[in-house]
Amino acid sequence: MDFRLAVIPGDGIGPEVVNQALKVLERVGSVYGHRFSIKKLMAGGCAIDATGDPLPEDTLRECKNSDAVLLGAVGGPKWDNLPGNKRPEKALLGLRGGLGLYANLRPAVVYEDLKDACLLKSRNSSANIDIMVVRELTGGIYFGERGRRVTLNGEQAFDTEVYSVMEVERIARMAFDIARKRRRKVTSVDKANILESSRLWREVVEKTAKDYPDVELNHMYVDNAAMQLIRDPSQFDVIVTTNMFGDILSDEASMITGSIGMLPSASLAEGNFGLYEPIHGSAPDIAGQDKANPLATILSAAMMLRYSFNLPKEADAVENAVEKVLKEGYRTGDIMSPGKILVGTEKIGDKVAEYIR
Repeated sequence: MDFRLAVIPGDGIGPEVVNQALKVLERVGSVYGHRFSIKKLMAGGCAIDATGDPLPEDTLRECKNSDAVLLGAVGGPKWDNLPGNKRPEKALLGLRGGLGLYANLRPAVVYEDLKDACLLKSRNSSANIDIMVVRELTGGIYFGERGRRVTLNGEQAFDTEVYSVMEVERIARMAFDIARKRRRKVTSVDKANILESSRLWREVVEKTAKDYPDVELNHMYVDNAAMQLIRDPSQFDVIVTTNMFGDILSDEASMITGSIGMLPSASLAEGNFGLYEPIHGSAPDIAGQDKANPLATILSAAMMLRYSFNLPKEADAVENAVEKVLKEGYRTGDIMSPGKILVGTEKIGDKVAEYIR
């Protein structure tokens, strides 16, 4: 099969880690008989330097004409003093809006061979962390009406949380569909004891759940969910929640694993289209030194194989190869521990590709 892939290496270590993911995809294509047509594009700080725009029109256009997008990282201190609408991170918002990406998937997994890095390693539950956070990405307080006004008590600022039935239903269906391929449990996180938008959220999720009788549904207030992630993260399978709550909880879940350089993400649109990227930043301090950990980007490519290209066997092969690399003891500096083999970005990418057979 042939797939058109838009690739945005971005800034800092982005090009280095993306190159390793492309190496792995090339190996997948060779072993399984697929062809990935690559179109490299600019976005972020490098695009600002070249064109003055963090997201050039031709980049967005080419992404729309592709089957999926693979992104490295954007940003860095070089561009920190630019106005908000001209900073590299503006490219991410432009891609989300322009590509209709409404669902963000953030897995938080503790790998057996990295369990000592888990911040909860003293607890038995730490070895069983395998959570998928499904975050609604285009609604809620981040996109509601906002502004400032002058009242008798002085200046006020306001941001409005707004959700429609359609927005809640489509993200709920995404969560239930994913749960069917995992452990068949969905935890919907809201603040329905206080917020009217959360009460609608809960009503729609419960109605949608009737179409998934094989999936267990439970509800949790966001403050309790934040506590339960620390107390016993093994109780969660799929978490579905709003834009703001998901922004916070997905970061919490990621940090619990202790290996942020290992975690991928996907942002999905209607159909199979998606943008895939590691959750780490551009790390300009180690850029160009063969020190970056490419495994999160490689695992993002595995998510792309699974969700956009519907190639679960190939996705499994990549994920199994990453686990074998870890089991063999190969480590980049960020996940290094005594007795392991310290290698660089290129070497660990080579080993993952080698183990895809």
